[in-house]
Amino acid sequence: MTAVDLKGCVALVTGASLGIGRATAVALGRAGASVAVNYRSHEDQAEEVVQAIRDGGGQAIKVQADVASMEAVEAMVEQTVETFGKLDIAISNAAYSDRELFFDADMAGFRRTVDVTMWGAFNLLRSASRQMIQQDTEGVVVLVSSPHAFIPAPRSMAYNMSKAALEHMAKTAAIELAPYRIRVNIIQPGWTDTPGERKFADEETLQRAGAKIPLGRLGTSEEMAEGILFLADPKNQYMTAANLLIDGGISLPWWAARGSAAPD
Repeated sequence: MTAVDLKGCVALVTGASLGIGRATAVALGRAGASVAVNYRSHEDQAEEVVQAIRDGGGQAIKVQADVASMEAVEAMVEQTVETFGKLDIAISNAAYSDRELFFDADMAGFRRTVDVTMWGAFNLLRSASRQMIQQDTEGVVVLVSSPHAFIPAPRSMAYNMSKAALEHMAKTAAIELAPYRIRVNIIQPGWTDTPGERKFADEETLQRAGAKIPLGRLGTSEEMAEGILFLADPKNQYMTAANLLIDGGISLPWWAARGSAAPD
């Protein structure tokens, strides 16, 4: 397969200091893109990502912004364009999640989940699209979703509904942006070994849970980054409103797990 070539492209990745966002920013830089690395609170880690891209011969900057704020996201896009001259690729990856029963949930955390995971995606989608339309150039936005968009996982209502809304948002945007040659695609990473997951479970728990997935393990951030790179690749110009599921089979019926029998 031909390697992805993003030389001359400018990319912005939200939530890029850790996990999938970090791996995606590094992959974009390796493919030749200049990358704006967004972070909210992990500045040192964001600087590590910038340095990794520069060490590979690429260009990168770090940009602090809380994606829940429209004004902050607009300023972030503006800073990216001021530095690199344009914006070709926008990756909405930033997310937040608490895990509680909805009827007992701390509503501050519930609303924060929606503000970051749903509104944060909208804020980047809107701001990046406006910039791309102004440039009058082709562009692509990739929204990082989740099987939570269609699996009602318990203790995750705010996250579930945010990801479901994000997917309808992306497909509506794909229709509205098609005349401007701006593509909007979706990736659904399954259960991935990230610092965010390790907030909820230790190594032993993750290993035990991962073994129950049909393919026998959790995914890696690098695997998800490769999927995002594929959706962002200019060679795939006929892909919009596409939804790429990379989940090791976790969304299959439970009886699809190895050694299990189908119910009667």
